Amino acid sequence: MTAFEKTAPLAGRIAMAWLFVPAGWGKIMSLSGTAGYIASKGLPMPMVLAAIAMVIELVCGLAVLVGYRTRIAAAALAVFTLVAAIFFHNYWTLPADQQMLQKIMFDKNIAIAGGLLFLVGFGPGGFSVDGRRRA
Repeated sequence: MTAFEKTAPLAGRIAMAWLFVPAGWGKIMSLSGTAGYIASKGLPMPMVLAAIAMVIELVCGLAVLVGYRTRIAAAALAVFTLVAAIFFHNYWTLPADQQMLQKIMFDKNIAIAGGLLFLVGFGPGGFSVDGRRRA
């Protein structure tokens, strides 16, 4: 395995964690605010869903960062990201003059899920806990 094949997945994992870990930490700091936002979308059990979102973002984000059980963590984050896109960036329900930003956010979530699925398919690379356990 070349140095690039080891470092590129590490850089990708850091970039993914850059998104999810602070978001999960933010939910710890304002779980009720997150629950309020979830409730505003008409979803049931907003406090439970906020807690689930916090755990997925923080725990799975950290797992992806260090490359521990990466495929499982990335799969959970991919599903989470797709669900978030559907319920929170549903641009198709908005008036035409309000759709653009939510469509961009929806498309961004789809792309992030695609990157996560690469981790599911190809693993975390050599510089990871999983990589060390295989070696």
